[in-house]
Amino acid sequence: MSHKYHVRQLVRLARFGFSDKRVSSSGFYEVTRLMPADYTGEVSYRIKSSGGERAVRESEIAARVSDA
Repeated sequence: MSHKYHVRQLVRLARFGFSDKRVSSSGFYEVTRLMPADYTGEVSYRIKSSGGERAVRESEIAARVSDA
Protein backbone atom coordinates (compact mmCIF):
# COMPACT_ATOMS: atom_id res chain seq x y z
CA MET A 1 0.00 0.00 0.00
CA SER A 2 1.39 3.41 -0.90
CA HIS A 3 1.03 6.57 1.18
CA LYS A 4 -1.91 8.86 0.36
CA TYR A 5 -0.47 11.90 2.20
CA HIS A 6 2.99 13.47 2.06
CA VAL A 7 5.40 15.13 4.50
CA ARG A 8 4.40 18.71 5.46
CA GLN A 9 0.80 18.17 4.29
CA LEU A 10 -1.91 19.40 6.67
CA VAL A 11 -4.44 16.77 7.73
CA ARG A 12 -7.17 16.44 10.34
CA LEU A 13 -8.43 13.54 12.40
CA ALA A 14 -11.15 11.76 10.45
CA ARG A 15 -13.29 10.84 13.45
CA PHE A 16 -15.45 13.66 14.75
CA GLY A 17 -16.06 13.75 18.48
CA PHE A 18 -12.71 12.08 19.13
CA SER A 19 -11.73 12.99 22.67
CA ASP A 20 -8.02 13.22 23.36
CA LYS A 21 -5.92 15.78 25.21
CA ARG A 22 -3.47 15.82 22.30
CA VAL A 23 -6.07 17.02 19.78
CA SER A 24 -4.95 20.22 18.07
CA SER A 25 -6.90 23.35 18.93
CA SER A 26 -7.00 24.25 15.22
CA GLY A 27 -7.99 20.72 14.26
CA PHE A 28 -5.08 20.42 11.82
CA TYR A 29 -1.88 18.44 12.04
CA GLU A 30 1.24 18.44 9.90
CA VAL A 31 2.54 15.14 8.55
CA THR A 32 6.15 14.84 9.76
CA ARG A 33 7.07 11.31 8.71
CA LEU A 34 5.79 8.46 6.54
CA MET A 35 5.89 5.14 8.34
CA PRO A 36 5.74 1.60 6.93
CA ALA A 37 2.67 -0.61 6.81
CA ASP A 38 1.74 -2.55 9.92
CA TYR A 39 0.74 -6.22 10.09
CA THR A 40 -2.66 -5.39 8.50
CA GLY A 41 -1.00 -3.71 5.52
CA GLU A 42 -2.14 -0.20 6.49
CA VAL A 43 0.48 2.56 6.39
CA SER A 44 0.98 5.00 9.26
CA TYR A 45 2.16 8.57 9.73
CA ARG A 46 3.74 10.74 12.39
CA ILE A 47 1.73 13.96 12.74
CA LYS A 48 2.29 16.99 14.93
CA SER A 49 0.49 20.03 16.24
CA SER A 50 1.24 22.56 18.95
CA GLY A 51 0.03 19.92 21.42
CA GLY A 52 2.67 17.38 20.46
CA GLU A 53 3.37 14.56 18.06
CA ARG A 54 1.65 11.21 17.60
CA ALA A 55 1.41 8.22 15.29
CA VAL A 56 -1.80 7.52 13.37
CA ARG A 57 -2.96 5.05 10.75
CA GLU A 58 -3.99 6.35 7.35
CA SER A 59 -7.65 5.53 8.05
CA GLU A 60 -7.59 7.86 11.07
CA ILE A 61 -6.80 11.04 9.13
CA ALA A 62 -8.25 13.01 6.23
CA ALA A 63 -6.82 15.72 3.98
CA ARG A 64 -7.46 19.34 4.85
CA VAL A 65 -10.18 20.80 2.66
CA SER A 66 -8.70 23.77 0.82
CA ASP A 67 -10.33 27.18 1.01
CA ALA A 68 -11.51 27.70 -2.56
